[in-house]
Amino acid sequence: MAVRLGDMLVEKGLISQADLEAAIAEQGKTREFLGQVLIRKGMVKEKDLLGILAQQQGIPFLNLKETEIDRKTVEDIPPKYAWHYKIMPLRLANNILTVAISDPFDMWPIDDLETNLGYTVEKALATSTDIMDAIRAHYGVASDTIEKLLADKPAEREEKTSVQTEEVQDLEKMAEDASVVRLVNQVLLQAIQERASDIHLECHREDVSLRFRVDGMLRDTQVSDRIRFFYSAIASRIKVMCSMDIIERRLPQDGRGRARLGEEEYDLRVSTIPTLHGESIVIRLLPTSRVFTMRELGLEKAEEDEIRRLIEKPHGVVFVTGPTGSGKSTTLYACLNALNTRERKIITVEDPVEYELHGVTQIQVNSKIGLTFANSLRSMLRHDPEVMMVGEIRDFETGEIAMQAALTGHLVLSTLHTNDAASGVTRLLDFGVEPYLVTSAAEAFIAQRLVRLICKNCRQPYLRAELPDGLESQLAAVAGNQPVEIFRGKGCEACCGTGYLGRTALYEIMKIDEVIRGLIAEKASAGKIKDAAVKAGLRPLYENGLRKAAAGLTTPEEVLRVTHFA
Repeated sequence: MAVRLGDMLVEKGLISQADLEAAIAEQGKTREFLGQVLIRKGMVKEKDLLGILAQQQGIPFLNLKETEIDRKTVEDIPPKYAWHYKIMPLRLANNILTVAISDPFDMWPIDDLETNLGYTVEKALATSTDIMDAIRAHYGVASDTIEKLLADKPAEREEKTSVQTEEVQDLEKMAEDASVVRLVNQVLLQAIQERASDIHLECHREDVSLRFRVDGMLRDTQVSDRIRFFYSAIASRIKVMCSMDIIERRLPQDGRGRARLGEEEYDLRVSTIPTLHGESIVIRLLPTSRVFTMRELGLEKAEEDEIRRLIEKPHGVVFVTGPTGSGKSTTLYACLNALNTRERKIITVEDPVEYELHGVTQIQVNSKIGLTFANSLRSMLRHDPEVMMVGEIRDFETGEIAMQAALTGHLVLSTLHTNDAASGVTRLLDFGVEPYLVTSAAEAFIAQRLVRLICKNCRQPYLRAELPDGLESQLAAVAGNQPVEIFRGKGCEACCGTGYLGRTALYEIMKIDEVIRGLIAEKASAGKIKDAAVKAGLRPLYENGLRKAAAGLTTPEEVLRVTHFA
């Protein structure tokens, strides 16, 4: 006589007898399977339950992350079966199809596969999460929706393979088609689940590439090659969401929209450019409610205290410098968040406004109607602010007005695109800003970079022999000549095999002292200014990165990747 599932779970210590009795009572009301009740009520994990079910039913239980899946089998089984029944085809041999399922008692998918495809189906158990991950990895994001679109509009398979062949009215209709809307939403949702900051869609002669930028690095995402038949409709749907002109496909466009995905709202910043085979699309994903605190930036205690002292000053300019994507705006928002009290009037002028801050007056630059950084700054001064934030100093006029605002008793925060802190000084002088304004108004230049953090789930020691020459002594030096153990990520499911998960910032803070003021007045080079700052105690980005590597937060390779020019 077969042992009952509940008794097996109790015997293995996965649930108590009281849990079993409560689940059976619940089962009597809902008519669900006992296992479904146990999982829904959190009494047992799906993985543990399936392991017991596999023993009971005499079928294998697989970890799909470690299971080899036959590519030809995936190509032979239409994606509609995988998505509809939430099953993953594993291999096909001698007319026997092996599939991974999460419910061994649901016979409908097995009967349907045998009836429609003519195979004998064998089952293996796997968790529902593993199955869905495998479907997305092998069939591609939203492949079920693409198949439905192709089934509904088969004539379009060969006729509409490029943007140039479609009529405008067709684009307008398809942009609102329920399946196209769902397809775009699935891509957005997948990007958010993978923690992507940007989505890159590119159309080539034979295919479409979909890439997500995760932790600053672009990563290919599997997508059905049939998506090319609907690329124009996808582009039009994205344009509709962001109030862009769907007719114009010959010129670059920028747009902005908002989408609710899950429980969070996201701002979408979309940019399109015309290319040889269609428009290239980049979508920046910005959660509307996510603003970092100073502590979350990755600052060491001494650095955090120094920045707090700088932004608590009643007047002066504090610049954050770095290339695009180095987290400058995030640092400025964290500073504004720290300063945002009812006793202060804070006004910002940005292009674009990346996050909304309650209690802060934010201005969006619109050069088409003459609302520039410089014009906005002039008006801001008449609104009696204590703190002003200028998204970026791009020219002489904006730089000069920002400096003069600081001299009249305002704290000004802004950014510059330079490689290090000292270069920020020479950039302002290159714009034509007078040295006396820089020496009188500037309080500090803060350079920053973002480095990826080692994944905690697969962190392992770094072999000494693998360290580049001379690096071990440098690491020991920043650690006070103490023995240092270096780590790296092996690569696992949590970090998608990269060995990294999340990011933190590196900083170098250059305060303007009397020596540096003298060098600015002389229009000295960035190198001379940096040398003077180092003598005064500046810790360069490279050294800051080595400290984080010595602390086991990141790897030496990652530090070298982002600070090779420092």
